[in-house]
Amino acid sequence: MKLLKDILYKARIEEVIGSTHLAVEKICFDSRLADNMSAFIAVRGTQTDGHLFINKAIELGTRIVICEQFPDDIKAEVTYVKVANSQDALGVLAGNLYDNPSEKIELIGVTGTNGKTTVVTLLHQLFKALGYKTGMLSTVVNLIGNREVKATHTTPDPVQLNALLAEMVDEGCQYCFMEVSSHAVHQQRINGLKFKGGLFTNITRDHLDYHKTFDEYIKAKKAFFDGLGSQAFSLVNLDDSHAEIMVQNTKSKVYSFALRRDADFKAKILENHFQGLNLTIEDTEVWTKLIGRFNAYNVLAAYAVALLLGQDRLEVLTMISNLNPPSGRFQYIRTTTGITGIVDYAHTPDALKNVLATISEIRGGNEKVITVIGCGGDRDTGKRPMMAEIACKNSDRVILTSDNPRSEDPAAIIKDMEAGVETVHAKKTLSIADRREAIKTAASIAETGDIILVAGKGHENYQEIKGERFDFDDMKTLTEMLNLVS
Repeated sequence: MKLLKDILYKARIEEVIGSTHLAVEKICFDSRLADNMSAFIAVRGTQTDGHLFINKAIELGTRIVICEQFPDDIKAEVTYVKVANSQDALGVLAGNLYDNPSEKIELIGVTGTNGKTTVVTLLHQLFKALGYKTGMLSTVVNLIGNREVKATHTTPDPVQLNALLAEMVDEGCQYCFMEVSSHAVHQQRINGLKFKGGLFTNITRDHLDYHKTFDEYIKAKKAFFDGLGSQAFSLVNLDDSHAEIMVQNTKSKVYSFALRRDADFKAKILENHFQGLNLTIEDTEVWTKLIGRFNAYNVLAAYAVALLLGQDRLEVLTMISNLNPPSGRFQYIRTTTGITGIVDYAHTPDALKNVLATISEIRGGNEKVITVIGCGGDRDTGKRPMMAEIACKNSDRVILTSDNPRSEDPAAIIKDMEAGVETVHAKKTLSIADRREAIKTAASIAETGDIILVAGKGHENYQEIKGERFDFDDMKTLTEMLNLVS
C-alpha cells in the first residue's frame, strides 16, 4: 500500500483538487474494477473514453480520480488529479506502485513484424541454460522463471506489465525478455519502463487496420528506440532496409547484425534442412534445431543480445545447439508414408513468403507443397489478396479457409483473398470455409513425400467466431487428419 502522493512521482500533473495523502492499493482504468482502495485513471482508448465512466468508478467506491479533464460535477469526498496525458500517467503510476521493477532487472525489448516471439523464447532458454533465472513476456506465454502465466496480449497493459515484472524481481529473476508490439508503443503501454536494450528484427506490412498507413506503423516501432536512454543498447537487423531509420534518433548505443551485409554480428548459412540449420556465427560453425533463413536471423539476434549483456562467446555458441523454437513456429511432423505437416504462425505476407521460401529450399524436388491459409477478420483487409497471391505462387495446391473470422463472415474474407488468385492459379485453388474440413482436404490429397503447410494461427488453440472462442488447434487437427490417411 502506498500514498497517492508517492505514486504520482514523475507524473505530469497539471492540477489537484483534494488530498494526495490517501492510501492506494491498486490502479485501475476499467471502472468495473474500482473500489475504495483504488485509484481510477480515465484513459482515452481506441474504443471508448474512460472519462465517461468516472462517476461509475466513484459509485463503486473509488475516492481518487486521475484524468485529463475534470468532470463538471466535482464531489467533495473525491480527490481529482488532472494530468497532461492519462495513458502516459498510467505507466508512470503503475511503475511507482510496484516500486519500478524495470529498474531492478535487465529488461530487453524485442520489436519487429516477425520473429519477436522466437527471439524472446530463444533468449529465455539461452539465459536459463547459462544459469540465470529469467522472465519472459511473449505472445505465446509469460514466464516467471519456469512458472507460466497466461498471455492475453503481445504486450500487457502497464499495470499487468509492472505487476509481472515485480513478481520476477521478487522471485530473483535477473533478466526479462519481452515482446514490444507496435500497439503497445503507440498506446504508451511501455511508458515508464527502463530498458537495458532494444532489438529490431524486421518490418513489413502488418496491423494497417490499426495504424492505417505503413509509415505510421514504422513510426510506432521507431518510437520504442527513440525512448531508449544513453545507458541502453539498440541492436538492429541491418539486412532490413528500415534498420537505420529505427535508430536515427536514439540516445542508445547502436549495434547491428546481418547475414548479407557487414555488421557487428555476422552469420552465414551452410546447410538448411528439416533437421535444422548449420551456420557459421562469427567464423565459428554452429548447428541449431531451428529451420529456415528467417530463423538464422533469430538465432543470430539471440547470440548478439547475449554478448551485449556480457556473456561468454564460446559458452553461448555451445548452448545454441540445444535451443528449441516456440510452439507453432515451423512446427512439423512426419507420417509413416513420408508426408510432412508444418504448422506456422505466418499471418503476414512477408512471414508467409519466408516460410514457403524455406520449404522450397529444403524440399527434395518432386513433392507437392499444399498450403492451407486464411486471414483474420476485423483486421487489415488489404493483405488478404496478397496472402493468397503469395500462397499460389509458391505452392502446388492452395486451400483458402477461415482463420479467426471474429465478427466478419468467413465467406466474405475468403472472397477478399480470392481477388489475389490469378487466373493461371485458379485450378489449383480451393475455398473451404470450415478450417477443419480444409485441413482434412489437404491431408486427403497429399501423397507420399508431399508437404502440407497450415499457416496463420500457429500456437493458438482456438478459433474466434462471432464473438465466441471455440477450441481449435492446428497441430492437433493436422496430426489427426494425417493419421487417418497414413
